[in-house]
Amino acid sequence: MTLLEQPTRGDQPEQPEPRQLKAPMFADDARQLAEQWRVLTRLATGVAILTAPFFFLLLYQVGGWTLAAAIFVTLLAVVMFRGLVEVLTRKFIPYPSLFGDEGRLREEDLISRRRAWFWRRVFKFIITIAVLYSAFALLIWVVKAFGGGISIGDAFAAPVNWMQDQANDPNSRYQFIYLAISLPILFFVNFFIFMGPLLYAGIRQISAFEPGDADWGVRLDDVRGQAEPKEEIRRIVNLWQSGDDFERAGGKRERGVLFLGPPGTGKTMLAKAIATGFNCPFVSIPGSAFAQTFIGIDVVLVMYMAWRARRLATKWGGQCIVFIDEIDAVGMRRQALADGLGMSPAVVPTIHDYCFYGPYGAINPTGDLILEDEAWRNRLFAARAPERRAVYPAPIQRFSDKVRGYAMPGMMGGGGQGGLQQLLVVMDGVTTPKASRRFFTNRMNTWMDASYIVPQRIGALRLRLPPAPARTEQIYFIGACNVPLEVLDPALTRPGRMGRHVRFRTPNKDDRQDIFDLYLGKVMHDPELDRPEKREELARITMGHSPAMIEQVCSMALTVAHHEGRERFDWQDLVDAITTVEAGIDTGFKYIPEEGRAIAIHEAGHAVTGHVFQKGRISTRLTIRPRGSSGGHHAMGEKDERFAHWRHEMFANLIWSLGAMAAEKVFYGENSTGVGGDLSSATAVAGLMVGSWGMAPEVPDLGDRFESEAEREKAERRLMRKFEKVGTQLMARASVGAASTGDPLGAVLGDPTKRAMIAQLLGQSFCAAYWLIEGNREGVERVADVLIEKRELFGDEVVNLLDSLNLRIPEVDPLDESRWPKV
Repeated sequence: MTLLEQPTRGDQPEQPEPRQLKAPMFADDARQLAEQWRVLTRLATGVAILTAPFFFLLLYQVGGWTLAAAIFVTLLAVVMFRGLVEVLTRKFIPYPSLFGDEGRLREEDLISRRRAWFWRRVFKFIITIAVLYSAFALLIWVVKAFGGGISIGDAFAAPVNWMQDQANDPNSRYQFIYLAISLPILFFVNFFIFMGPLLYAGIRQISAFEPGDADWGVRLDDVRGQAEPKEEIRRIVNLWQSGDDFERAGGKRERGVLFLGPPGTGKTMLAKAIATGFNCPFVSIPGSAFAQTFIGIDVVLVMYMAWRARRLATKWGGQCIVFIDEIDAVGMRRQALADGLGMSPAVVPTIHDYCFYGPYGAINPTGDLILEDEAWRNRLFAARAPERRAVYPAPIQRFSDKVRGYAMPGMMGGGGQGGLQQLLVVMDGVTTPKASRRFFTNRMNTWMDASYIVPQRIGALRLRLPPAPARTEQIYFIGACNVPLEVLDPALTRPGRMGRHVRFRTPNKDDRQDIFDLYLGKVMHDPELDRPEKREELARITMGHSPAMIEQVCSMALTVAHHEGRERFDWQDLVDAITTVEAGIDTGFKYIPEEGRAIAIHEAGHAVTGHVFQKGRISTRLTIRPRGSSGGHHAMGEKDERFAHWRHEMFANLIWSLGAMAAEKVFYGENSTGVGGDLSSATAVAGLMVGSWGMAPEVPDLGDRFESEAEREKAERRLMRKFEKVGTQLMARASVGAASTGDPLGAVLGDPTKRAMIAQLLGQSFCAAYWLIEGNREGVERVADVLIEKRELFGDEVVNLLDSLNLRIPEVDPLDESRWPKV
């Protein structure tokens, strides 16, 4: 029979009968076993009660015990006999399965299990003491046997006699009491002598504020430039404050919130705004406080922090906020720490990953080209992040460092991982019943069940303590960090802990304008600065400024105005304050005329080429004021926020980078050493275009001047070789793309094919810059003259100057040998 043939009913094999599954012992069998166990326990109780009078008479009449002692021991013997029966029968009779039963049998089974557990522990303890006592007595008997002999009875009585003698001796009694008190005290004293300073310094970093204790002067409206995070937090806090109806409707309030974003974006400020506006206690601790010297101290700190938060929540209506700044110091992936590797998502590289120089992230080593986009701001803000380290007083810090240097393996703090584990436990257990209440309830109910005297209930009255209720305090956790979410431990960021993630971005132009609206409204300034055009211009020229820097700029501008006797500051005061905040006080350095003009021509070349080819960007600053290793710089910012860029935009970056060298070639016939940084940057960008982004050079359109396709292809190859020859002379190899393992630029430059493409891109971009400046020579001179006169141009000054030049891209025949630059 083939695969295409279908079997008839008669050809089909017989199917086995479905197997009948055996039902587990439940329902009737379990109930019968429970009933039989109940009868057995009652029978054992009856036997114990019937034999109790005989045991009492034995003690009272035969043994000569007192009446009270005989009654007490008889009752104890009855209870212990009953407990012994409970333990022995449980060795042979299994517990019944009463899953799903909510009636009397289930309740009695719970009591019997608790009784069996209690008496099992009691008899194990008695047997252990008896075995140890017997071994000690036998040791005495063996030792005495070599010294004259002793009866076995006297050997067993010797330990008891010795203890009675010690109890009757006042000196021995006082010495025992002294040791019982002093030894625990000495243990804790020695612990705190060694660990105390570090533990105290860690606890000191936990700051707790009750409502009315402190006012940071921060309101939710004061947090600017983060509209989306503010709205998200507003919804969360509203549920924190009045979420009872939400929970009754079936919802669940968020227990924790995680702030993600570069440093200086307002995460801590927003947490303070929440603490100010949310009328509840606020506990703050830096994540670096958990990086302790010894294992266990970080756990103690977390436990103390949770205890403090619960105590404050109980005092102030049941709510408290715990803010952990730089939580990545304690919340890193455990596997990543064990491997010594941080886990971060694979991202598309940007220019700033390879070209980021100086305090303001220039794209060339000389620092005269600054390009603002989101990737640049993220790198800039990350570079400003302070070093994470536990902050101790100087003597304690020196002690901690010495201990870290000499400690044996296994003694160190483990990178705060113990603290992370305890923090996870605390965040999960914020609503669990109190441990002391649970312990007391469990022990009292166990003792009453094991005594066989106190009944479970009398009528409707229950004679057992009710289960410990869950905590009513609401502890909310806010964490802040500046690392990718993937670097944090998933157990920390999962729903139920810090499952709500609020992302903060670096302030873009619109955000900076919003921040200026806040801080300019607090200081006296020229009404001219209130025009929307001026506010927008201010936001453009303060690229990379954080809210704190903008506040400092406004304050410094007012300082300058008051120093000169003016009540308000104006635009020039703001500009001076911006340059001072960024580059420090002007040193008054002046170039010699020849060098000053050369630097002005250099920067004018950047400005002109950027203005013409960078259509999606706008000039924000042009200066020949020395800053760092740069004699001047030209800065541009994106007109609109972008996620990705096209090939023609990256090619425009190359033209912008090489515009200064082209200007020097046009005006001086040679180039200076100041183009080294430009060539390094251009080579790196061209390498990324070819090696990472698939942006190969394109052949220029040569028109319809050729009679055959073969002639066209020959001319195109000759033209591209000419571009490659120019680019090869420009290509930087001294500082970019070292041929080493793991260097992506080195790998690209080491490939002959890719290297030729890079040279062609550099040649094309340099020629484009050269032909533009050659065709607009007078405009470039005009920019240089204005720059020499004013030294610095900001915002609309730069844009209006460049717009007034009517710059045009000349039409150049690339096959015309006379138009080619000589390099």
